[in-house]
Amino acid sequence: MEDGLKPTGDTKLDQAIRQWLQYDRNPKTKSLVQDMVKDGSMEALKKCFSSRMEFGTAGLRAAMGPGISCMNDLTIIQTTQGFCRYLEQSFGNLKERGVVIGYDARAHPTSGGSSKRFAFLAAAVFISRGVPVHLFSEITPTPFVPFTVSHLGLCAGIMVTASHNPKQDNGYKVYWENGAQIVSPHDSGISKAIEENLEPWPASWNTEEALKAALLKDPFQDVNTQYFQAIQKHCHHREINKKSEVKIVHTSVHGVGHTFVQSAFKAFDLHPPYPVEEQKDPDPEFPTVKYPNPEEGKGVLTLSFALAEREGASVVLANDPDADRLAIAEKQESGQWRVFSGNELGALLGWWMFHCWSEQNSDAAAVKNLYMLASTVSSKILRAVALKEGFHFEETLTGFKWMGNRAKDLLDQGKSVLFAFEEAIGYMCCNSVLDKDGVSAAAIAGEMISYLATKNKSLSQQLTTIFEEYGYHISKNSYFICHDQEVIRSLFERLRNFGGKKDSYPSECGRFSVSAVRDLTTGYDSNQPDKKAILPSSSSSQMITFTFANSGVATMRTSGTEPKIKYYTELCAAPGNSDVTHLKKELDDLVDAIVENFFEPVKNKLQPKPE
Repeated sequence: MEDGLKPTGDTKLDQAIRQWLQYDRNPKTKSLVQDMVKDGSMEALKKCFSSRMEFGTAGLRAAMGPGISCMNDLTIIQTTQGFCRYLEQSFGNLKERGVVIGYDARAHPTSGGSSKRFAFLAAAVFISRGVPVHLFSEITPTPFVPFTVSHLGLCAGIMVTASHNPKQDNGYKVYWENGAQIVSPHDSGISKAIEENLEPWPASWNTEEALKAALLKDPFQDVNTQYFQAIQKHCHHREINKKSEVKIVHTSVHGVGHTFVQSAFKAFDLHPPYPVEEQKDPDPEFPTVKYPNPEEGKGVLTLSFALAEREGASVVLANDPDADRLAIAEKQESGQWRVFSGNELGALLGWWMFHCWSEQNSDAAAVKNLYMLASTVSSKILRAVALKEGFHFEETLTGFKWMGNRAKDLLDQGKSVLFAFEEAIGYMCCNSVLDKDGVSAAAIAGEMISYLATKNKSLSQQLTTIFEEYGYHISKNSYFICHDQEVIRSLFERLRNFGGKKDSYPSECGRFSVSAVRDLTTGYDSNQPDKKAILPSSSSSQMITFTFANSGVATMRTSGTEPKIKYYTELCAAPGNSDVTHLKKELDDLVDAIVENFFEPVKNKLQPKPE
């Protein structure tokens, strides 16, 4: 091997390392690889070089570090070269329209990688091919990238972020010309183009030249102005906002959200929320939290609750580090804090968006043109609201890429898309961004809270009102951690060939009778006359939904970005059935039965979600 390094004895591995050392120009990652070879660290080398990061519809997400399985300067260049080639093939006018690139504040000093560095390298690749690049001069929330694609009519957008993943991770998220995340077959087309363009082009490393190029523009000021103007179409109660006495705390969990949420509140004439000082500035170390994910609940919000107690605030808003998600907690009369689930916030925000729309639209026929969307693992509460109020509700596959693309199709047909949400605290309240957006959602939530305060109502009380009118929808979601792909495969295969019978699913789970099964891995749906699922199926991920005779629904699926088997359960009661204690007990029993009979955690050595 070059540099006088001894071969490892594994031909394929040696070949990958040799190519790496030939291509890489980052001194830190290069020397990390050389040290591993010198020390004969076979396990570490295999981890870094055995397989290239897979480019999927979510783009890339992996740890920062050396090698083809990690996020680093070279893999960013290779990925961007492939993406650039694919865009050249897809658009004859790429050199007129260009792309946008944004980034968060993540950094990994050991390997010299950071979101900003990766964004600059991606810009250099495009500029070397004569493609105009709108590169943000400062960190931005993820929603700014899809907004810019639509606002400037660009061919594509890239956001360098790992959202709420652990601090060592980074990601590369891609948007198409319609302003939504890419869907198949773009992912496989880009993937193929990456493989064909692994050798860095002559100018791909030259970020200094690229940053001086005439093709480089900074959209920050323009987008910062236009975005906050665009979201104001959802500000309906400015006078209430101005007078509101409600105190709200906001945390950006060491991410990018602070400045932008302050601006969003200002755009709505809301009093600025109290920022959690220890967490308001971007910090790639995320020093005050174990996981920078507000979905993990109270642990992430400890400092927020302490500040709220000091200031006498009743509500806490929390964004994840790239500010595309929003969590909300409210102080109850008991003095305890209630952290709302993503489904509960979907119910509240969905109700609010429709309430405001109804106040603005007196034409009874207009409701027929109105749509709300949710992912198939999210609560069915909006379906119940839609049935009663007369608008359309549609389900999509899991992930905002599906809702964003479906919303665009509907908008292009002249329909009105009012709201979309997923249970993982993602909300699209403003269709200027065809993706989840925690910044606009924060301001809209602020206005809803202020409005409810004029009626002497809390969020919890309003949620009860919604459930009493449209039927209680009680959900319980969690996950197991499993690093063994074979265990995951056999767990799902057992459910498809239950009791040893091929293509036969369980007809019961403990004392609960199964009334329908939909398997989006195989495309089977027992509810359809031809037994074929309506939603698209994908053999590359596991996903089975069971409907039970007691109106319970449970979905089991694998995660695309984490070593988890997730489950989503919900009990949907008819309006009038308000025995919440009984409903919760019934759901708890159902979940216990699913865990015991379908997951078999002891046999499969599954780790439960850490408390």
